Amino acid sequence: MRYRPELVGGHLALDLVNTVAWRLDPGRTVDRFAELANVELWMDAVGSSSDVVTPRLRDELVAARGIAYDVLSPLAVGDRPARAAIDALQGLIGGVVGSAAVEVSPFGWRADGPGDAVRLAVWRLFEDEDLGRLRQCADDGCGWLFLDRSKNGSRRWCSSADCGNRARARRHYERTRGTTV
Repeated sequence: MRYRPELVGGHLALDLVNTVAWRLDPGRTVDRFAELANVELWMDAVGSSSDVVTPRLRDELVAARGIAYDVLSPLAVGDRPARAAIDALQGLIGGVVGSAAVEVSPFGWRADGPGDAVRLAVWRLFEDEDLGRLRQCADDGCGWLFLDRSKNGSRRWCSSADCGNRARARRHYERTRGTTV
């Protein structure tokens, strides 16, 4: 089945983190970036396309994804990230900001390439977003992260149509399984 990027995080950096499916279920975990073609599909979907997706670009994105996840996942569940994770994030952000060019435009920064553009997005997440709205999907195996932009802050699922439907179906099954003969 062909990979179709799901952009449900509410921010490019979170959509990068979410390229690992079923992160919390080791028996089902899938790294969507294991194949270069999937990296290209994802880059196109987020509007940061590259002429050629190279193994080096994939490795840079995977490294940025790991660093971002190590800091964001504890924050999403109300914990503090490890000092080593914060230091790694500082190195990632410092490296990309140090090489980015200031540009007179609505964005203010221009990255040298698509990998730098994605790493700049990680910085922008911390700079621009209310991380108090950062959540982890309530499905036990999913692990995807998202910004809860609902008015009352009650979003529970990465996708109501995916994890949310599965949870509703499971609850329905549990309610009705004992009633049939």
